[in-house]
Amino acid sequence: MKAQPIYLDYNATTPVAPEVAEAMQPFLHEAFGNPSSSHAYGHVARDAVMQARQRVADLIGASPSEVFFTGCATEANNLALLGVARALGRSKRHLVISAVEHPAVMAPAKYLAQEGWDLSVVPVDEYGLVSPFDIAEALRPDTALVSVMCANNEVGSIEPIAEIAAITRRKSVLLHTDAAQAAGKIPLDIAALGVDLLTLAGHKFYAPKGIGALYVRAGTPIRSVLHGAEQEHELRPGTENVPAIVGFGVAAQLARDRLAQAQHHSKQLRDLLHQRLRESIPGLMLNGHPEHRLPNTLHVSFPAVSGRELLSEVGSILAASVGSACHSELDTVSGVLAAMGFGPARAAGAVRLSVGWMTTHAQVEAAAAALANAWQRLRRGKSETASA
Repeated sequence: MKAQPIYLDYNATTPVAPEVAEAMQPFLHEAFGNPSSSHAYGHVARDAVMQARQRVADLIGASPSEVFFTGCATEANNLALLGVARALGRSKRHLVISAVEHPAVMAPAKYLAQEGWDLSVVPVDEYGLVSPFDIAEALRPDTALVSVMCANNEVGSIEPIAEIAAITRRKSVLLHTDAAQAAGKIPLDIAALGVDLLTLAGHKFYAPKGIGALYVRAGTPIRSVLHGAEQEHELRPGTENVPAIVGFGVAAQLARDRLAQAQHHSKQLRDLLHQRLRESIPGLMLNGHPEHRLPNTLHVSFPAVSGRELLSEVGSILAASVGSACHSELDTVSGVLAAMGFGPARAAGAVRLSVGWMTTHAQVEAAAAALANAWQRLRRGKSETASA
């Protein structure tokens, strides 16, 4: 059997942890009840959902009543922006986001702009970081919500959310953060962050795809954007995906219990990978903040080659991406890198490498060697073509 490529795309998605898969199994078979049913099968399912809600709440230091399950992070982000807009739209119609937001925030923000809202897009610096001062400058008396991601999904830079929250709180403006990429990699505590809404995605930390959550601080004005029954306290109607919710809860507990170990493991391997690439590739450029970034994420630009071409060259050995998995097939400059002010050559040579729990030292060494060899082959090929 042919060996699988080394997986270094954990920011795109993670495998389901064995503990998560095991916990989900009973709810696919014998414990298949609907949580809204009043009989024994429904009680079992409802209790399982309650336990999972408690575990997700514990991951971020929230109350279980403040955690609402959704089908994914995109839905949670849409609920945050559109739900607050529904609640406050008559009195406040101004929204502030950063220039490096994920499409799941950028798209609903632009939708609101089409519906007559004023949208302010705050720029970032060369590291992809938002300045709290710029957020403060963008606020107005009619600002309803600020949405700034916790950690960037491409370059990994960690935004100053607590500093931004101190500003929005003084101005009585709600603050949402998309923490999909941060969960399980850095501590997430809603009291320390100071946010009113926070998005989570299960498949980013070893839960299955198709499950997410939105934290909504008690008392935050928000309305449902769907119409249906009364699930999730009427904020997200629809029969709950019990197996995925159960898996999400177990993954949240694992993320909390293993955080320190995971951070150390990821940072060690990320830095080893960076070291090996720097040793072999003169002119390699690090993208994102050198310190304030996710411990598992290495985003670099390879000189004089296309990142997409490079990954194609090593495709049988290594699985990685040039940017967000949500638009990695597009042959255009990443919006994140454009917002950071990168020129075409640096942006074209960009590659995102992200490690996870299952990544080993041997895999990192092999991946670095494969990338270095492929880069050298591509460079030689370009030189030979130019001299022909």
